[in-house]
Amino acid sequence: MASFALNEHYERFIRKQLESGRYNNASEVVRAGLRMLEDFEAARERWLRDDIPSRLEDIRQNPEQAISLEDAFSRLEARHQAHVAKTR
Repeated sequence: MASFALNEHYERFIRKQLESGRYNNASEVVRAGLRMLEDFEAARERWLRDDIPSRLEDIRQNPEQAISLEDAFSRLEARHQAHVAKTR
């Protein structure tokens, strides 16, 4: 059986999940987290494999729909700043 060392942050998180009553033991919490990670990675792979190539083809066929790299970075920076402001 596998053994893992977790830092205090994750130990507290697992305790909180157990106290919520949703899980019976730490293994259930870890398995739930791994299932979520597995789903996230599968969705990411589908996005890279299916969505990105079709979007690239759309832009090649209709270049006027594209935005400049400068605009893309500006939008990302604005989203990042909004996220940082929310977490403070």
